[in-house]
Amino acid sequence: MSFETLGLSPAVLQAVKDAGYENATDVQAQAIPAAIANKDLMVSSRTGSGKTAAFILPALEKILAARGDNTKRREKGKIYGPRVLVLAPTRELAMQVSKAAQTYGRHIPGLKVATVLGGMPYPLQIRQLTGPLDILIATPGRLLDHLASGKCVLENVEMLVLDEADRMLDMGFIDDINVVTSHTPPTKQTVMFSATFAGHVGRLAQELLKDPVRIEVASHTDTHENITQRLHWADNPHHKDQLLEAILATPELDQAVVFTSTQRDADWLAERLAEIGHAVAPLHGAMPQGKRNRVLRALRERQLRVLVATDVAARGIDVPTISHVINYGLPMKAEDYVHRIGRTGRAGRSGLAITLGLREDVGMIRRIQQFTTQQIPVQQIAGLEPKTQEPRIFPPRPAGERGDRGERFGQGRPGFGHKSFRRDDGPRHGGGFHGGPRREEGGARFDDRRPFERQGESRSFGGERSFDRNGPRRDERGFAPREDRGFAPRGADRGFAPRGDERGFAPRGDRPAPKSFGEGRPSFGGDRGERGAERGFGGERRGGPRKGGFGR
Repeated sequence: MSFETLGLSPAVLQAVKDAGYENATDVQAQAIPAAIANKDLMVSSRTGSGKTAAFILPALEKILAARGDNTKRREKGKIYGPRVLVLAPTRELAMQVSKAAQTYGRHIPGLKVATVLGGMPYPLQIRQLTGPLDILIATPGRLLDHLASGKCVLENVEMLVLDEADRMLDMGFIDDINVVTSHTPPTKQTVMFSATFAGHVGRLAQELLKDPVRIEVASHTDTHENITQRLHWADNPHHKDQLLEAILATPELDQAVVFTSTQRDADWLAERLAEIGHAVAPLHGAMPQGKRNRVLRALRERQLRVLVATDVAARGIDVPTISHVINYGLPMKAEDYVHRIGRTGRAGRSGLAITLGLREDVGMIRRIQQFTTQQIPVQQIAGLEPKTQEPRIFPPRPAGERGDRGERFGQGRPGFGHKSFRRDDGPRHGGGFHGGPRREEGGARFDDRRPFERQGESRSFGGERSFDRNGPRRDERGFAPREDRGFAPRGADRGFAPRGDERGFAPRGDRPAPKSFGEGRPSFGGDRGERGAERGFGGERRGGPRKGGFGR
């Protein structure tokens, strides 16, 4: 359906054409006319379906209509707050919505769009909130801070949008949402977008919406027609590394998002991929917002070929040139798998979603296939075929029935077997772009420190030291007082004072914080061939080629 048939004003329609769009997606064709008619909406659609434009375009129409209404004219110098409020679960998604509002509102004179989210300076946000404002896009937590301080006015909100409402509730924002909505007028229009409206999301919709129009365009059980899914079984973490390296080396890969299960894994894997020459950076919630913005900008500008990300940080990534999504670590919830693979195959392009699975991942892969009602085809890479028998994915057992322990492949309870790629619990600081070797204090090479779940495994990323099962484990001392890093004597005349490296009671380890990109080393790994033999982290010179996976 053409956008020209949806009742959009000339200014908005021209901006849509400028962006290169002529025909609306299914969700846009259904949601835009209903939203322009001031109906409350409950909309379910999968990622990449164009849902952002489905609420931003009606929001811009509401602003244009208010400007033409003499009863809604605003006096200069008076704080009115926004006419449209959009709540999003993550900073990246909020920034994506803000960009869409500015793109489609480019022909609306004097349009004021503000973005309020964590990790950004308060003074700038306060200036935006207290000045002329049409659209406010915010994460619930930071908006609540401004409401509590009295700097934010929501009494003139005409349209409230809850984007990815299910995700906001999963992240514990239900109370924040209730507080925010209590500051808005009861006459407002409310639009909710969610992957599902079951359970607590449905109850919230009942509380907030009035006679809503229900729109469901493609549920999670619908096939991603333009996304090919694959499953590669790995014998062990080292084999999984080799599979990942082979996939990233394929010429058809344009840009890729590699998902990990934890923030520390994202930092670690990005560093390892940079060492073998990839243009790569991590993206996770522990990184400062400014650095996250720079990483996303580099991805869009194609300075990065690989992004290593966690689930929360990857929400809102909309880069059409992402050709591959690789599940290096599986998600905690099956529905997150759908959001992950939705990062590729966008804007009508085809995409490839690859899952690298170990035997311990059988349970989660089973749940993913049940959730999507799809089987993920198993494939192999020539020369890297698994040497062990392919795991069987058993159907779920009836409640109360206990199966044979053999179905667990000797791994014991799920979550307590061998895990892949877990590193020392060193301090984590979200690194920026990675590339090139780095030195490390103390002279020890990074490769010599063993991941704390490499129990008894002969092949590892570095050194050949065997695992002492009876000896003390440096990485598993847990949350214990750091006797050598607490309040230590500073000198005879200075008594006891907190040391500069004091980190309190936290998991400790020997790995230093990754440097930010641009700090004392070239970005993206560069070509080491021009610099001669590689220099190790401890300063020693290491010559000769590297072989096999990431273990060098």
